Amino acid sequence: MLLRGSSPVPSNPPAIRAGECVVLTHGFMASRWMLSPLARRLRHRGWHTQCWGYESWRTSVTVHADEFADLLAAVDRDPAVTTLHLVTHSMGCIIGRAALDRRRPKKLGRFVMLAPPNRGSFVATATAGVFGRVLRPVAELTTHETSLVNTTPQPDGVDIGVIAAGRDALVSLNATRLDVPHDHVTLPCLHSGLLFRRDAANLVARFLETGSFTLATGGTTG
Repeated sequence: MLLRGSSPVPSNPPAIRAGECVVLTHGFMASRWMLSPLARRLRHRGWHTQCWGYESWRTSVTVHADEFADLLAAVDRDPAVTTLHLVTHSMGCIIGRAALDRRRPKKLGRFVMLAPPNRGSFVATATAGVFGRVLRPVAELTTHETSLVNTTPQPDGVDIGVIAAGRDALVSLNATRLDVPHDHVTLPCLHSGLLFRRDAANLVARFLETGSFTLATGGTTG
């Protein structure tokens, strides 16, 4: 049985991962449609996918985290799902962190973050004074120690893989890292480019399969 909102598995995928669902979500000023190329590549490898979208401009990360936690709980209750993986991009990674802090799914598998501002965005810091009051997430994603992103707990006890963009104009390479154990790889592209690159999809798939980026093509681990 497929989840509501998920996409059908191709007729002859290379490997059917029965019961494994990958929930994807996007970042600030983006939409669920930007997740389509990555979701399609994961489906071709046998995973069920569900892309979750939200209005990101004005609403607090905390509100999105509540809604995302509710979605994950619903997927977790689905008897057809045996494992629930997360693949998130940019601000979606922080929403994912906050959602797991609220309620961790019993069937949680692995968590892949693409270009995550885990320690804040230098662009958010530079523009918070101008836009922070109108665009709430901008103020919440600054590099300040007391910002929401820097006070949101980091998930432990779960396999986490981080794919950073080497030419990211929004998030520094160091800011993508976590204090908890995680695997880390960098690809030579822009912030949103990770959603469209085949090598990025290959890295995501490798991590979901094995819990490591080792042996995947491209990137630099460490």
